[in-house]
Amino acid sequence: MTTLPRSMRNHWWWRPGWSVGRRFYTWHLTFQGQHDVHRLAAEYRTVLAPLGPSLTLIPDQWLHLTMQGINFIDEVAESDVRAILEAARAQLAAVPAFDLQLGPEVIDPEAVLLPARPSEPVQAVRDAVRTAISDVLGEVPESADGFRPHMSIAYSAADGPTAPISKALATLDTRPAHARITTAELIVIHRDNFMYQWEPYASVPLG
Repeated sequence: MTTLPRSMRNHWWWRPGWSVGRRFYTWHLTFQGQHDVHRLAAEYRTVLAPLGPSLTLIPDQWLHLTMQGINFIDEVAESDVRAILEAARAQLAAVPAFDLQLGPEVIDPEAVLLPARPSEPVQAVRDAVRTAISDVLGEVPESADGFRPHMSIAYSAADGPTAPISKALATLDTRPAHARITTAELIVIHRDNFMYQWEPYASVPLG
């Protein structure tokens, strides 16, 4: 595990532009049907559950690896979104399906994360999507730099010390999870319920 942050902060503050009811187009990798990922997530939820409302534990349905946003749905034409989708299909056809390992955990000031390794194929998917967005919109939101592929297991729901989380995680004896990534997902996401939830827009096969 890397150096622990001194304290946790509430992840659920309202970032610029976000509000209840607002929806956002974004690309994620999701983990439907990935039984080993769900096995590991359940083990983490079990040891973290006693910490109560200070953590938001993520159910299997909403596990995800954040990739690349496009824009709020009221700030981008759906025709542009469809064009981005078609451009991404062409780009992602050249990116082979791949295997990922998730874990062991890292405590971030706002979440408990499982880093995804190797990072290079995830980066290749993100680069392909960013190229598609650039081809249609002429510019890409979010920086290309600083991308750290990971799946969050829990979000901090309050400000407070790191120690209780670290202590709970020290009781966990598990192994990293394996995932097979064959698609990238374009979704419409919201955070109305203190959880990232979404409706699928399109699933694009790799390779």
